[in-house]
This record gives sequence, C-alpha cells and structure tokens, in this order.
Amino acid sequence: MRRVITIDGPAGAGKSTVARQLAERLEWRLLDTGAMYRAATLAALRAGTLLEDDQALGTLAASLSIRLPPGSVLLDGEDVSALVRSVEVTRASRFLADSPSVRRQLVAWQREFAAENNVVAEGRDQGTVVFPNAFRKYFLTASLEERARRRHAEFEAKGSEIALDSVTRDLEERDARDAARAIAPMKPAVDACVIDTTGMRLDHVIDQIEQDIRSRLKPKPLVGEETAR
Repeated sequence: MRRVITIDGPAGAGKSTVARQLAERLEWRLLDTGAMYRAATLAALRAGTLLEDDQALGTLAASLSIRLPPGSVLLDGEDVSALVRSVEVTRASRFLADSPSVRRQLVAWQREFAAENNVVAEGRDQGTVVFPNAFRKYFLTASLEERARRRHAEFEAKGSEIALDSVTRDLEERDARDAARAIAPMKPAVDACVIDTTGMRLDHVIDQIEQDIRSRLKPKPLVGEETAR
C-alpha cells in the first residue's frame, strides 16, 4: 500500500529542506507541490496570460506537462528548476495558487503521483485538502523574522538582490492571503504534528520527524507473539 507523509507550512518555515531530505532518507519520492505551481506560473508569464483570469489559467494549466524527476522540475520537457525560484515567479505564483481551475488540475496530478509512489508531499494544503487520509501529517512554522532571514538567504544564494525588509513584507502579505484564501486556506490539519522550527537546526527537525516515521513503520507484533517469546 502506498503511503503519503505531508509537510505543510508557510514560506520559510523549512518545509522544502525538511521534505527533500526526509524523502532521501526514507528513499521515497518527493512531491514538491510548490514547484508545480511555480512551473505553471512560469508558463503563464511566458505566455502573457492574464494572471487574474481563472478560466485562461485553467486552460493553460491543462495543456502543460509538469514533471518532478528527482532534483528537477520539468516544464514541457524543459528543466526549469532554477527559473521557478526567481523573485518574479515567486511573487506571481499566488495568482496560480488562488485559481480554482489551476488548483483542480494540479491537485489531480498530485493525487495521481501519490497513487504510484510512497510520497513525502510538501505544500500548504497537503494534509487538509489533497491528502486528508495521509499516513502522517506535519505542519512546520517559525517566527516571521526567522522565516524572512531564511528566505532572504535563499535568494542571495541564487544571486537575487532583494532587501530583507522587502522579503519580510512579502511574507507578511503572503501569510495573510494564504490564511484568508476561500479555497484551501493554509492551516494545520487537526491531526497534524505542529513543529515550531524557530531557532532549530533543520537537520534536528528532520531527525525528529524521521524517528517518528520509522517508529510508525515498524511492523507490530502479532497478538500472542510477545508472550510466545
């Protein structure tokens, strides 16, 4: 039986790093749903599609081929792994995430992906909407200041020049939009394990989650087996 682990949370909480390394440790497939929305956003920007036009965005999304081989993001066969992390795509991706038509298409693809693989799914609504019956759910959070520092460092590492104050404002606005979104607002699932990563090394967070998962994957002894021993 295929299993799904969901890791949700706001931008900068560490979920991408945690999900990627957890998938590597478990030898499961990573489902980076944010990368899917970013790839669709890149396609919309290239096509000049009006970002407020839900129908046009949905038609575009349905025409795309988005694939997530290990370590890459392919858009219609092109490796766009670096392009989808640009500041321009990051800021425009909210329109695709808020589009009901795009969301329906991408959620269907995400569920198809999980039907064929053991998956660590990373996003904002994986445990609440996409995989409500997931094997295990986690919601990572951190203070706004910590998340802004992390995201700013990511942009700098990619050569993007952006002020820390600007990153902080973007995160504040994004948090407000995600929480107030009519469709699939960002919030922890009622059965999710919430982890505040403020001040924590992410490898320690991964260790904690991995230990929890492996303990739950251990086969339970048959009734009477312990007594027989």
